[in-house]
Amino acid sequence: MSLSGKTALVTGGTRGIGRAIVRRLARDGARVVFTYRDSKAAAEELAGELPDAVAVRADQAEIGAVEEMFAPVRDSGLDILVNNAAVNPRRPLAEITAEDFDHVMTVNAKFPVLAMREAAAVMRDGGRIVNISTLNTALPSTGHALYAASKAVLEQFTMVAARELGGRGITVNTISPGATDTDLLRAVNSPEGLVQAPLLTALGRLGTPDDIAAVVALLVGPDGGWITGQNIRATGGLLL
Repeated sequence: MSLSGKTALVTGGTRGIGRAIVRRLARDGARVVFTYRDSKAAAEELAGELPDAVAVRADQAEIGAVEEMFAPVRDSGLDILVNNAAVNPRRPLAEITAEDFDHVMTVNAKFPVLAMREAAAVMRDGGRIVNISTLNTALPSTGHALYAASKAVLEQFTMVAARELGGRGITVNTISPGATDTDLLRAVNSPEGLVQAPLLTALGRLGTPDDIAAVVALLVGPDGGWITGQNIRATGGLLL
């Protein structure tokens, strides 16, 4: 129970990597507040499984939702922020519209950056911020330009925030998952690509959401206090 007495806020907590992070942080003793957009039933079910968990609706396309999602922690304080929620509407360059650009950049970059700003105002000294990025910022993939570009923005803000918040003992890091077996991975990749990914990975399999949650747990736990401004590529060796 290394996170006993800590409060965490996780975005996009009802499925895939986000759900695994919520469960792992709760298992490690944290009080967890997590967001959802549409999956109210799934959010309520997950909150009901965990002690002292709170589900908050937040559509990251609406910037006003930043303040709303911090309501449960504004008075009690915050120790951990995990920016996980994102969208990836796979588009080749020739099909990207201005609306696509604005939507992806708002959900994947602007909202998380403003969440970091809000977190810094309520976070206790010694807190932790973790931003979930993607291997695609280092390993370009057809159709993922918008997604990768938005996550690259988040990676740059991570490094600057680590400098700015370090004086308070707050660490800020990025995790870039590789091919991780989620609904999103299967939605934006071909069956052939899903077969090929484990063959290109040193550990010979797709990652799991729990694999990524374990890296989050390391960074936000007591043993992660000397790691900041880093991009941890949790890929199982897909990129060496």
